[in-house]
Amino acid sequence: MAEQAQYEELARQLSAIGAVKRELGRILPHDCPAGSAAVLTLLGRHGDMRMSKLAELLAVDMSVTSRHVAHVADRGWIERLPDPADKRSRILRLTDAGREQLTELSRRSSRLFADRLSDWSDHEVGLLIHLMGRLRESFGDCRAVPRPPYVPEATELTTRTPA
Repeated sequence: MAEQAQYEELARQLSAIGAVKRELGRILPHDCPAGSAAVLTLLGRHGDMRMSKLAELLAVDMSVTSRHVAHVADRGWIERLPDPADKRSRILRLTDAGREQLTELSRRSSRLFADRLSDWSDHEVGLLIHLMGRLRESFGDCRAVPRPPYVPEATELTTRTPA
């Protein structure tokens, strides 16, 4: 098991990942904010789905999901089709324009990573992918029933912030 200092450093490093996410956000096209990019990415990965499933995958409220869906639908990147199983629901589907936008998003993010990680070996990039996936698995599925909350002991409470 790792030492306390290692866990503290891990917390600092994860906190700093925000800088990477912000830079990824800066390369998005002006008409495709992060929420819209997430909708396109999830539809590209999982295929057609109901808005309730999309909200679950995004791990956000239905009202937030509705705003993201309206944004991408207004641009013609998705279509909302009647759900044959439930006429009150809609099935969300990528359009050809949505697939093109998703391809552009992938191209931009791949180019950014290729630029920033140009001095990394293929092995190092692969190891990072593996370890990040493993870290994510250790925390489980945010959308599922959560684990019992971690409750720190009184001696663990601190006012320090990571980073």
